[in-house]
Amino acid sequence: MEKVKFTDPETQEVVEFVVEEETQLNGTKYLLVSEDAEDGTLDAYILKEVVDQNEEVLYEVVEDEVEFMALAKVFTELTDEETDIEY
Repeated sequence: MEKVKFTDPETQEVVEFVVEEETQLNGTKYLLVSEDAEDGTLDAYILKEVVDQNEEVLYEVVEDEVEFMALAKVFTELTDEETDIEY
C-alpha cells in the first residue's frame, strides 16, 4: 500500500496518509488519501500535486469547493461500492 507524508503548513505536523486512489484531471495529479481517526472511522482527504520553484513535488489539500466537488464525484466512480465519500 502506497503512503505519502503530508506536512500541515500551520502546525508543521507530519501526517502519513495511505493512498486509496489517484487520478489525473487537466494535467494535474490528485490523490484520495486516508488516515485512521481516533474514534475508529476513516478520514479521507483529496490532495493536489503541485511543483514548487525548485521542481520539488508537494501535495496540498484541495480547498476550492468547485474543484473538490468535481474530484469527489470522480473518486466516487473510481472507488468500490462500499466506499461512501461525503461531499
